[in-house]
Amino acid sequence: MKKKTIILLSVLVIVIVAAILYFVSRKKTEEVTIVTSKAQYGYIEKSVTATGTVQPVDTVSVGAQVSGVVKNIYADFNSVVKKGQLLAKIDPSILLAQAEQSKANLANARSNLNFQQSNFERQNQLFNLGAISKADYQLALNQIQSAKAAVDNSVAQLKVINKNLSYTDIYSPIDGVVLNRNVSAGQTIASSFNAPTLFVIAKDLTKMQVRAAVDEADIGEVKSGQEVTFTVDAFPNDVFEGTVQEILLHAKVSANVVTYPTLINVENEAMKLKPGMTASIYIYTEQDDNALLIPSKALTFKPDSTLLNHYIIIKAERNIAGLKREGEKKTQQPDSTNKLNNLNETNQKATVWIKNGDTLTEKRITIGLNDNTYVKVIKGLSPNEEVITNVVTGENNNNADNAQRSPFMPQMPRRGSGRPRN
Repeated sequence: MKKKTIILLSVLVIVIVAAILYFVSRKKTEEVTIVTSKAQYGYIEKSVTATGTVQPVDTVSVGAQVSGVVKNIYADFNSVVKKGQLLAKIDPSILLAQAEQSKANLANARSNLNFQQSNFERQNQLFNLGAISKADYQLALNQIQSAKAAVDNSVAQLKVINKNLSYTDIYSPIDGVVLNRNVSAGQTIASSFNAPTLFVIAKDLTKMQVRAAVDEADIGEVKSGQEVTFTVDAFPNDVFEGTVQEILLHAKVSANVVTYPTLINVENEAMKLKPGMTASIYIYTEQDDNALLIPSKALTFKPDSTLLNHYIIIKAERNIAGLKREGEKKTQQPDSTNKLNNLNETNQKATVWIKNGDTLTEKRITIGLNDNTYVKVIKGLSPNEEVITNVVTGENNNNADNAQRSPFMPQMPRRGSGRPRN
C-alpha cells in the first residue's frame, strides 16, 4: 500500500514539474515585437490657439452735426459708395429760415453802421471847431465802433448758419461698403450733446483683420510677423492664412482670465470672410521645415525584463570626467555666453533607445520643438536610425499600430505634413 502511494506521489510530482517547465518555456518563447520608427526630416511647428472676430481693417462712422428730420436716404446696407457721394439729407427748412433771419440782421447792422459813420463825421468836424464837448465826440466814436462790431457779429452768425446748412447733406468720407444704417427717412435726430451715427462704412473688405484674444500664458511667445492660420464656421473646410500685425497692450479681464487683443492681417480677395465671423486661430510661434523628427513616444520608452531573453541591452554610460570639464567651462564663461545659453534654454536633454539588429542601445540626445506627436532632434541622432517607441507581446501585437495616436486628441490645421518626409 505504501509502495503504491509513493509511486502515485512520484508521478504527480513529475506531472507538476513537467507542467511548470512547459509553461515557463512557453512564456520564454512568447513572441515579442518591438515597434520602431526611423528618424527622418520633416516639418514641425509650435502654435498658440486663440479665438477672435473677423472685422474690417478700417471703418468710419458717419454722423450728423445738426438736428432735424431725415428727409431722404440714398444708401442702404451693403451699398458700395464713393468718397463724396450723397448718403442722406436732413430737412433744411429751419436752417434756411435762420439764414434769412441772419441776412436781415446783417442788413440792419450795415444800415446802422452807415448812419453812425455819417454821424461820427459830423461830430468830428464840430469837435475840431470847438462846437461840441469831448464827451459828445467820444460818444459818437463809441457808437460807430459798436456798429462795426455788430456788422462783424452778423457776418459770423450767417457763416455759422450757412455751414450748418451744408451739414444737412450727409456725404461719404471714403470709398467703401455700408455695413450699417441706423436711420430711416422721417426719423428725427438730435445732435445736442453728441453726433448720432447714421452709417458705418468699411473702407476695403478685400483686406480684413482678425482681432484675437490671446491668453496671458501664451502672449509671451507671440510676436509681430508670425504666421497664422484660422478657420470659420461658415467654411469649415477652408483654412485662411494671415500675419500677426500688432499686440495691443490694453488687456481685457473676463471671469478672472486675462487676454490681450492681437491684430492679425488677412487677405480676403475671395470675399468669403465677412465682418463679425468667429475665427478659431492658430498662431505659429516656432516652425522648422527641415527638422530631424522622431515620435514623441520614443522619449518615454524604457526596456523591461521581457527583452533580456531576446536582445542585448546596452545602457549609455555617463562620462563623469566630461561632465566635470563641462561644468568647469560653464563657470568660466563670460556674461555674453550665459546670455546665449539662456536663448537656448528651450532645448532639453532626453534619452532614446536605438534598435540595431538584436542590440538595443540607449542614446542621449538634445531635443527642441515637441508637438506631442513628433519631437525635433537637435543633436545625438542620425537620419534613418530606428528609435523604439513601444513593445508588444502576443495578443497585443495586432493593436500596435492603433496605439500610435489617440483619435480623441484635438486636430488643428497644419501648414506642413507634420510627418517625416520619405
